[in-house]
Amino acid sequence: MLEPAGRVAMVSGASRGIGRAVAERLACAGYRISAGLRDPRRAPPEWHACRYDAEEAGGAQAWATATLAEFGRIDVLVNAAGINPMARFLDSDETAFDALMAVNVRAPMRLIRAAWPHLVASGAGRIVNLASLSGKRVRNDNAGYAMAKAALVSLTQAVRREGWEHGIRATAFCPGFVETDMTAHVTKQPRELMSRPEDIAAVIETLVRLPNTASVAELLLNCRHEDML
Repeated sequence: MLEPAGRVAMVSGASRGIGRAVAERLACAGYRISAGLRDPRRAPPEWHACRYDAEEAGGAQAWATATLAEFGRIDVLVNAAGINPMARFLDSDETAFDALMAVNVRAPMRLIRAAWPHLVASGAGRIVNLASLSGKRVRNDNAGYAMAKAALVSLTQAVRREGWEHGIRATAFCPGFVETDMTAHVTKQPRELMSRPEDIAAVIETLVRLPNTASVAELLLNCRHEDML
């Protein structure tokens, strides 16, 4: 297993939910944290907090540059920021589709590009993209969310292929219902029976500590029984 000491982890969406839990878990393990948040004041003082808005085209490069200036290296990137507006495939207004693709697909791609040379230099760069079981099957009306998460899974595979010889390992993490603000509207699954952000974070810590000889392309985690999932 890779030792966290000295390694630097960038975590987007670190103000709450899964992103917050991941940043806290990695910090406790010994990683130096560069947290991407819309409001850096929401980060604890021991983190390197940077303003990051996934909808801003230049935000990824600015955050990566600030991280490098602070720590001199980047070893881990966890793309946890995401949105979930309703986007039915029969909707004539494609505003929600555009937002989903911008935040859930293009923003992670831009962050990976910005961090890429530093992940290569690490020799053991790790990327975890928070996808969803919705990227593996469709069980509700939000086709746009499922499409975006499926695209993120494909992006992860492309990154994994491109980075393999450089020691970069990428994983598409696909959870089902997680007890966060994003699932506050869900009524068909009791919140006490949803996965916890802290549990997701524990698995992600394991993923980023695995050696180059143990690569996990996709990890599906569910809080309920579904055939094949």
